[in-house]
Amino acid sequence: MNRGSSQGDEEAVGVDETLLDIGEVAERTGLAPSALRFYERKGLISSTARNGLRRAYRPEVLERLGLIMCARGAGFTVAEISSFLSAGPGDREVREKMAVKARELDQRVAQLTRLRDALDHAATCDHEPLTDCPDFKRAVWNARPESTASSP
Repeated sequence: MNRGSSQGDEEAVGVDETLLDIGEVAERTGLAPSALRFYERKGLISSTARNGLRRAYRPEVLERLGLIMCARGAGFTVAEISSFLSAGPGDREVREKMAVKARELDQRVAQLTRLRDALDHAATCDHEPLTDCPDFKRAVWNARPESTASSP
């Protein structure tokens, strides 16, 4: 059965050349196609059309996925990301959650900075063994998530 030209097929399914197929989105973002389908099921992204059996997305999905990936890397849950993406200016509850998350991230950045300092010391310390170095022990102690200014 002759289905006609590929141009006719594209018009039949509503696909134009500006759309990105799921494989191209996966390649550009580094995400697996299954992750894209998961985010779509959760309502974080949406496909615009189909190219045969394959989903097709508008190019703007790349920016949205960049935001999602950044948020996931910062420890946001999919549910939190969903509520943030749909929040409006008057949504106090979501904005309060964002402020709490920002404070949590500040704490995490401070912890990672202390850990980096401990590793910097370890890279140059000539104590034998390194784990007996009082400066290293103090730096590791201070790098704990519950770290306070006091020593062990």
